Amino acid sequence: MEVYRPSKAYSEDMTRFHSDEYVKFLKNVRPDNMHEFNKQMQRFNVGEDCPVFDGLFEFCQLSAGGSIAAAVKLNKQQTDIAINWGGGLHHAKKSEASGFCYINDIVIGILELLKYHQRVLYVDIDIHHGDGVEEAFYTTDRVMTVSFHKYGEYFPGTGDLKDIGAGRGKYYAVNCPLRDGMDDDCYERIFKPVVTKVMETFRPGAVVLQCGADSLCGDRLGCFNLSLKGHGKCVEFIRSFPLPLLLVGGGGYTIRNVARCWTNETSIALATEIPNDLPYNDYYEYFGPDFKLHISPSNMANQNTNEYLEHIKTKLFENLRMIPHCPSVQMQDIPDDIVDFDENDAVAKDLADPDKRISIMAADKAIMPNNEFFDDPEEGSGLGGTTLRSGKSASRDVQNHRDQPKRARTDEDASSSTTKSNSKEGSGSKKSDSTSDKRSESKSDFVEKWRLIYLKSQRSNRTGASC
Repeated sequence: MEVYRPSKAYSEDMTRFHSDEYVKFLKNVRPDNMHEFNKQMQRFNVGEDCPVFDGLFEFCQLSAGGSIAAAVKLNKQQTDIAINWGGGLHHAKKSEASGFCYINDIVIGILELLKYHQRVLYVDIDIHHGDGVEEAFYTTDRVMTVSFHKYGEYFPGTGDLKDIGAGRGKYYAVNCPLRDGMDDDCYERIFKPVVTKVMETFRPGAVVLQCGADSLCGDRLGCFNLSLKGHGKCVEFIRSFPLPLLLVGGGGYTIRNVARCWTNETSIALATEIPNDLPYNDYYEYFGPDFKLHISPSNMANQNTNEYLEHIKTKLFENLRMIPHCPSVQMQDIPDDIVDFDENDAVAKDLADPDKRISIMAADKAIMPNNEFFDDPEEGSGLGGTTLRSGKSASRDVQNHRDQPKRARTDEDASSSTTKSNSKEGSGSKKSDSTSDKRSESKSDFVEKWRLIYLKSQRSNRTGASC
């Protein structure tokens, strides 16, 4: 598994789905100036369920940037499975925040996938209906949305069995409304047949799976009775299809169970088994009293009868028979990617301007200490410098690095002194030339320093959000 730091999404990236005014509002509103945006807060549904907090827009940038970067990785075939647990905010609308969601990273990520894939399947196992994603693609046949959710007097109140899409998107919205107490066995009996039929009919080129953890038993806002194993079987089943897969997070309001869930599903994505006993860490006490990975389901009554589940399956299969197999898509040029992962270009831009720092991507891969090319606080004290992985002293490396340009300047000074002794009258102009040479060397030393940092980073192990 490689872990990448995603780049922040720009306002222009968000406006591929959201309105300009809404994105501008999110960018400008803060807790200390909320009173200036009273009308806009009501208009954009920001305040109660979606409060304003410090760093709101940066949070939106990171969430959306992670899903965009993951989609680009899949498009470039640099990975088979990409994960953004910081995403999955499926309630956000074009010009409205909803259900703790401000920017719909899923929609933006799917739009990126559609550049390379004719059809994209979206599957949602959050306990709440994925209304924002369904609404965004309600009239298109290139995206099929499939949602398994609690329906009734429950937020957001949408996702009826009869909601099937409109226009060209008719029958491309698949809703599976469920009742309280859904357990592992019943969930598997409805999930696998429906997804299998969708795969056979729609034939997607890529899949996005929203893994909201509020469908687990014991969630503060949930009313299902799924265990980690039952929830994880959905990920395992989707993973069994040989398609590019984007996993995103979502809801989950019992934090210790959210951490358990997405840790378990990361291991499923990697096809790796992990022990049930949790390793000791800084947050170990939060997982008491059993300190185990898996959680036990409760004795909640399951209101989803076999007759009810069979009725849902029958109706959904009838709807799926109404759509043609593999809807065609007109050929067109592939648009440019939002994110460019060409690291050499990123580093070259930094090296071209010595006044700018090295790129974050390259700096993250560097293995030298921060004082590699700077004076060590202990230098000259007899205590030695920082030890590198190779066992060498950092201060000694710094001194060796600096000796060579110093010798070059000493030779020039000697030459300048000889010339100055021969002609006192021309000493002013000679000094000016020598100073200019020193400045030129200083600039070249600076560029050389960053070039060495980049070369060291290239030799280090690659680190990055895909597996």
